[in-house]
Amino acid sequence: MTTMTWEVAADAGEVHDLLCASDRYQGERFHSPVPQRNPATTESRVRDGLVHLLRVGGAAAAMFTLTRTPAFAEPPGVFPAAANPAYLSRLAVRPDLVAAASLAGPLCLRRAMALARERGADMLRAEANPDIESTVECMTLLGFRRCTTSSGGADGPRRVHLYRSLI
Repeated sequence: MTTMTWEVAADAGEVHDLLCASDRYQGERFHSPVPQRNPATTESRVRDGLVHLLRVGGAAAAMFTLTRTPAFAEPPGVFPAAANPAYLSRLAVRPDLVAAASLAGPLCLRRAMALARERGADMLRAEANPDIESTVECMTLLGFRRCTTSSGGADGPRRVHLYRSLI
C-alpha cells in the first residue's frame, strides 16, 4: 500500500516545479492558456507556511495554498458576505496522477476545507480557470458554488469565482 502524507511545504523549488507541470498539463488538456508563475511568489508562500503538500510514496503528488487574504483580485461584491473567509489558490496535481484519475485533487480540496474550518474560517473562496472543467466540476461536487465567470477580456484569462460555506 502506498503511503500518503500531508505536510507544510518546505522546498519552494519542488512546489514550483509541481505547480508549473500541472499548469502545462492542464493547459494542453483543455486548450487553455498556461499561467506564467513567479518563482518569487512561490518562495514567499512556502516561506510563510501557506503551501500544503500531499506526498504519495514520498514524492510530491499535489498541493494547494491556503491564505487569509485573496491571492487574486477579488471583484467587489462577487462573493456572499463572510465574517472570516479563507482563500484557496494554486491547486495543483502531478500530471501522471491526473491521467490516472487519482483522488489527489479532491483530497486537496477536502484538506483545504478542513484546515480553513479548524482555523475559524466561515467560508472558503477561490478563483479558477473555467476551461479546466474537471477542477470546477470537482469543486462543485464538494459543495462549492459558482458566483461569476468573467471573460478576462483581451488582457487576461477567463476566471470563475467559487465559494464553499464552512458553517
